[in-house]
Amino acid sequence: MVQTRRCFMAGLAAIPFLNVRPTSTRADIPIGSGTLTTVSDGTLVLPGSFLFDQMPKDELRPILIDYGLTEDQLTPECNLALYRDGTNTVLFDVGAGPDFMASAGKIASSLETAGVSVDDITHIVFTHAHPDHIWGLLDEFDDPLFSQASYMMGRAEWDYWWNPETVHQIGEARAALAVGAKRRMAAIEDEVAFFDGGQEILPGIAAISTPGHTPGHMSFELRNGTDAALVLGDVIGNHHVAFHKPDWHSGSDQAAPTAASTRKMLFDKITREDLQIVGFHLPNGGIGRVEVGPDGYRFVQEDI
Repeated sequence: MVQTRRCFMAGLAAIPFLNVRPTSTRADIPIGSGTLTTVSDGTLVLPGSFLFDQMPKDELRPILIDYGLTEDQLTPECNLALYRDGTNTVLFDVGAGPDFMASAGKIASSLETAGVSVDDITHIVFTHAHPDHIWGLLDEFDDPLFSQASYMMGRAEWDYWWNPETVHQIGEARAALAVGAKRRMAAIEDEVAFFDGGQEILPGIAAISTPGHTPGHMSFELRNGTDAALVLGDVIGNHHVAFHKPDWHSGSDQAAPTAASTRKMLFDKITREDLQIVGFHLPNGGIGRVEVGPDGYRFVQEDI
């Protein structure tokens, strides 16, 4: 089915919003002398077709039933990773801001609940430039919300959204996303630092190239000695089909075959190294581990 821009945006905006109170923080994960937690930007409200249209319905249905979900509507959490090491206070992504969805854009109040001011953030590190990850860069007055922070984005991701041809090539349904991303990026054009996959971008934080969800999507490994965790972004975007059927193509991914290959690579790394994970759209704060089972993988909530 070809989805028009009008249908795409209407599908996101016209369904009823839930009165969801975001989980403000999760307990800290130690990374050496630093700590990693999550702060909530609220939730999204999405039509199930946004993810499920390309998936085999006879195999999909029992997975959704097992998780108490339907094909009609999804309300994923938005969990931003926050890392503090005594020197740097690093926020991964900035949330949706005031202009995307009424159920999201809660990051400033969640940070305050966690005892962190927006002015305390020293570094903003972007996983990618979809609306729920970058539109929160600007406040309701179109001023940068994190005015004291340094900004960092993967070079390939920046180049993709900055390219004037992207808005024409991305497809009508996603054109507004490209326009919105570039408007936010223009506000930090002279301040952003670029990095590539495999590079240590800050002490103890290494970038991992994880393309597919977007062309330049990045994940991040935080490590100090034997303490380690992986900030996923959207590369593993839910706790149900992405875990049970990582090779299935999701409508949320811009390059679905690449995204599936990336998911399988990451699952292998996570389980081999027994890494803790932080997923932007995983439930209950998004912190947990991956368990291997007979029917794929399973997200196991971290008991901390």
